[in-house]
Amino acid sequence: MAEVQLKDGSKKTFADGITLREAVKQLSNSLAKKVLVARVNGKVTDLCEPVADGTTVEFLTFDAQEGKDTLRHTASHVMAQAISHLYPDVKFAIGPAIENGFYYDLDTEHRFTQEDFAAIEKEMAALVKANEPIEKMVVSRAEALQFFRDKHQDYKVELIEDLPADAVISLYKQGDFVDLCAGPHCESTGRVKAFKLLTVAGAYWRGDEKNKMLQRIYGTAFEKKADLDAYVTMRAEAEKRDHRKLGKQLDLFSFHEEGPGFPFFHAKGMVLRNSLLKFWRELHAEADYDEIMTPTILNRQLWEQSGHWDHYRDNMYFTTIDEQPYAIKPMNCPGGILVYKSSVHSYRDFPIRAAELGLVHRHELHGALHGLFRVRCFTQDDAHIFMLPSQMKDEISGVMDLFDKAYKQFGLEYHVELSTRPEDSMGSDEIWESATKTLHEVIEEKQVPYVINEGDGAFYGPKLDFHLKDCLGRTWQCGTIQLDMLMPERFDVTYIGEDGQKHRPVMVHRACFGSIERFLGIITENYAGAFPVWLAPVQIKFLPISDKQLAYAEDTARRFKKAGLRVEVDTSSEKIGYKIRKAQMEKVPYMAIVGDKEMAAGTISVRERTQGDIGVKAAEEVLHMIKQLADSRQG
Repeated sequence: MAEVQLKDGSKKTFADGITLREAVKQLSNSLAKKVLVARVNGKVTDLCEPVADGTTVEFLTFDAQEGKDTLRHTASHVMAQAISHLYPDVKFAIGPAIENGFYYDLDTEHRFTQEDFAAIEKEMAALVKANEPIEKMVVSRAEALQFFRDKHQDYKVELIEDLPADAVISLYKQGDFVDLCAGPHCESTGRVKAFKLLTVAGAYWRGDEKNKMLQRIYGTAFEKKADLDAYVTMRAEAEKRDHRKLGKQLDLFSFHEEGPGFPFFHAKGMVLRNSLLKFWRELHAEADYDEIMTPTILNRQLWEQSGHWDHYRDNMYFTTIDEQPYAIKPMNCPGGILVYKSSVHSYRDFPIRAAELGLVHRHELHGALHGLFRVRCFTQDDAHIFMLPSQMKDEISGVMDLFDKAYKQFGLEYHVELSTRPEDSMGSDEIWESATKTLHEVIEEKQVPYVINEGDGAFYGPKLDFHLKDCLGRTWQCGTIQLDMLMPERFDVTYIGEDGQKHRPVMVHRACFGSIERFLGIITENYAGAFPVWLAPVQIKFLPISDKQLAYAEDTARRFKKAGLRVEVDTSSEKIGYKIRKAQMEKVPYMAIVGDKEMAAGTISVRERTQGDIGVKAAEEVLHMIKQLADSRQG
């Protein structure tokens, strides 16, 4: 007999050799219908595996992330099998589950388009209806290599050859389709009921731009069609909000082949950007930060001293000056440390808060570039705080308060991830334990929702990452607080203590928006380009009905501009209906329509972006209303 402990702590006994699938049926028929996979002693595994005596078992449904991943991983195999039927010459690479879906990388002469999806989905539906059992087979390296060589599946052969000598090699079979896979999978193809193929894109084999470009078909799968439909609707809304489309439509920014991954901000984009930065500067002034600026290019020796040369070199750009090696900065911290070291500091000076809107450059693969979300140069809204060890908790708490105020201005909810020591870290166990404990204590005291992200800290210290949720429920990692007890040591950063001796301060790296460019992309999509008045590049647009009212419109507009508002006048000879539609497409918060009556009375007819016509008002009243909204940042 085999005794196992369940999630609730209870213990159950099963006959030797019984599978996890049979075991869950004995526990509950209703649960058995929902279970997709099991976690045994912390490891997710197939339900076909036998129950082992003395293990802890948790049965997972689609409600658990592991359940979602299992269903979607199985869906990727069903898609691959369908494609193998329709396009027999395809060579298959990898097909994992990802957040909200799955993909499969394919090598074939056929160029897939979304027009192919209907046929693929039809074949997938037939495979689901057939409800083929999915069988796991553990084979030797020689057997696996021979099988995939016979099938001319070169990518599978390469994957097998790169596995460690003692690796367990498993294949999964469903009907006439066999794939190299570590699993786990659902018990049959019939579990994949609600699925949809979404997009096709290019992807380098193994993410290396030196390798061949493959075709990647993305899809998603859910247990219920209603959930799938809701997700597809959300995606459609997200496509309408795509900041790349809105950036072009609203004349905010552009990208050019002459500088791939390097954004060009247009005049209206700069207004948006500078409005955000004004808010950022006000927040930091209130929190007693000083603003600094450090060079973009610094010599190699500095980056070796900081550790970036060893840990981040592949993401950096380089140049030579006076026959000496230099690097374009990927991060601001070494420059901030040099500013600190330019003078002697006393314990009385602490905390020292130095903020920097620093332009950094990082090499991203061409295929990974994505609008403002993934670029090769961006402005990091950085700050470095130097403090006494006794000030750590108060300073981190203060940073969290600043972040909270910033995110609430945009109506963005957030949660926090505490990222712990990575494998390539620097420093002693004692330093890491102390730093991690401090972050953990602060976040517990602040009562902010958080999760532990094991092994994802910076190489010099643990961190708190802030994940923002937008109006579509999507999350974005933006803010970060990194507690660093190592950089001060590498740079011999000191202060004079009460005893007149040199001591080592603690350093915090932190960024609120993370990347100004990325945050602008996020809020562009969150607002669907309809920015609140205080951010809108144009706050009110004057629309004269004919040329007769143009002089009055321009004169009134000048008064609004003089008061500090951002104004445009439509001087075209188009009909008023066209002018209104154009201003609506530009998502201007307010439109001032001017005809003969308004000109005679010194008034304007006002249209609000969402409410439409809100009546005829005195120009000064409208000016005061918009200015109050802009200055208070309430609209």
